[in-house]
Amino acid sequence: MPSHHWPNVAKLNANAKSIADASWQNASRLEITRTSPAGGTVLDFAANRSGTLAAGIELARICLAGLADVRLVPGQFSDLPLPSVQVTTDCPVEACMASQYAGWPISVDKYFAMGSGPARSLRGKEDVLDEYDLIHSGGTAVAVLETNNLPDDAIVDAVAQDCGVASNEVTLCVARTASLPGCVQVVARSVEVALHKLHELKFDLTTIKNAVGVAPLPPVAKDDLTALGWTNDAVLYGGRVNLWVDAEDDAIATIGDQIPSCSSDDFGEPFLNLFKRYDMDFYKMDKLLFSPAVVTINNMRTGSVFSTGKIRTDILKSSFGMV
Repeated sequence: MPSHHWPNVAKLNANAKSIADASWQNASRLEITRTSPAGGTVLDFAANRSGTLAAGIELARICLAGLADVRLVPGQFSDLPLPSVQVTTDCPVEACMASQYAGWPISVDKYFAMGSGPARSLRGKEDVLDEYDLIHSGGTAVAVLETNNLPDDAIVDAVAQDCGVASNEVTLCVARTASLPGCVQVVARSVEVALHKLHELKFDLTTIKNAVGVAPLPPVAKDDLTALGWTNDAVLYGGRVNLWVDAEDDAIATIGDQIPSCSSDDFGEPFLNLFKRYDMDFYKMDKLLFSPAVVTINNMRTGSVFSTGKIRTDILKSSFGMV
């Protein structure tokens, strides 16, 4: 992999901490609460309640370490009456792969949560971080936890140890999937999912310069398992991502048909059905499925445009119970 300088990597956690601190300053409007296990900071964005849309936007911004604009925009499809979550970034690799990607399963005793956010770049135990030189050390650690259980002293201490910081330098932002903040921050991963898929296809991520992603915001489900299915469906069947790259056309053309979610044989069925079929084990599922529905790549080196994939609002409406 070619060497690359990432000017924002050392600032990821400080950026996220600034957003988290500002969120707490607006706690009453965002409906956030705070606890301090082991001297750290746990911000409850919606661990056991529906939460707010505004908190969801801030949570997504924290996850992206402040390197992306996140907003709700009008629905993109006339037959799907839902707003959409739009993400825009000029630092896609740093924002998504060094921070937002949920690559850290945080497990201590009986506690489990999927961890994302810039603390991952301090922990540095993922191949993609090492491969692209996205690891740094020191300072403060900020993570986003997808769970309905608030972390205790043991979790804060474990995160601090893994990240090489003191426990009082840990900030954990928590929301369950079946909440407005949880839905927003998951659906805001359309660009990240596209980059992760391209990484799986051995495409050089350093060539990706800019990105915009949009995906429909599903209803808030009655439970986290259903919410997991709906938020994944939103990206797999309704997500659209535009990437601007500087590469050779052949590097894009040779993998083009494999980029969108429809490249998988499992495409066409609601995520939750597939998840149960594979014993609720992500690692048993077809990796080709995890991608936005449509990916459009503008190669700025040549002016070529490549677009592949298809939207399936019929599956979304069926999945969301909107038929």
